[in-house]
Amino acid sequence: MKLAKEGCSIILYTLAAAVLVTAAMSYELRLGMPGWVGGVIIAVFWALLLCVMLFFREPTRRRRQPDPDLVISSADGKVVVVEEVYEGEYLKCRCIQVSVFMSLTNVHANWYPVGGRVIYRNKHEGRFFVAWHPKSSEENERTTTVVDTGHEHILFRQIAGLVARRIVNYAEVGHEAVQTEKYGFIKFGSRIDIFLPLGSEVLVRLGDKVVGGQTPLARLKR
Repeated sequence: MKLAKEGCSIILYTLAAAVLVTAAMSYELRLGMPGWVGGVIIAVFWALLLCVMLFFREPTRRRRQPDPDLVISSADGKVVVVEEVYEGEYLKCRCIQVSVFMSLTNVHANWYPVGGRVIYRNKHEGRFFVAWHPKSSEENERTTTVVDTGHEHILFRQIAGLVARRIVNYAEVGHEAVQTEKYGFIKFGSRIDIFLPLGSEVLVRLGDKVVGGQTPLARLKR
C-alpha cells in the first residue's frame, strides 16, 4: 500500500500541525495544564493525520487485461445512477449514464474506463452540491474527458462534492488512454459519471459496490 502523490502536501501539512500541537501541549502540561486535556488534543491531531493518510491511500492492484468490449469502473464506490439521459456537453445524444459515488472511506484515485485516444477534456468551475444531488452532474465543479475507442466515444466526468473540492485530471487531448491506467484523483471522494451508447449491456445495478480499475460496468454493443 502506498500513498497517492496527490496527497503529499496535505499529509505533510497535517503532520507538521500534529508535531507542533504535540510540542505545544507538552509545554503547557509542564505549566500545569490537566494531563487529560493535553492528551485529548494531541490524540485528535494524530488521529486526523491517520485519517488523511487513509484518504490518500493508493493500493497496488493487479492490472486487468484490457478488454475493448468492456467499460471498467473508474472509481471505487457504490453505483448510484443507472438511467437513460441526454448528454448535452459533447456527445449531444441520449446515452446510458452509470454513476459511482465515492465516500470518504473509498480510494479516491480514478482509472480510465476504456482505451483509445483522448479527444476532449474540459474543466468546468461550478458549485458544490452533495455528490448525490440531481443537479451535481450539471452544476458542480467537474472535469469531463472523452475517449475515442475507435468504435464509439465514451465520456466520463469527475464531479466535486460538498467535501471534495479538488479535482486532478492528467488526461491530455491527443494522448493515448490505456484502460485501467490511472488518469486522475478527486481529493476526499465524490462521484464519477460515465456515459455509454444506447444498447450497451449494463452489468451493474443500483447499490452495487464496485472497484476502480477492476469491476466491469458494461459491455459495449459492437
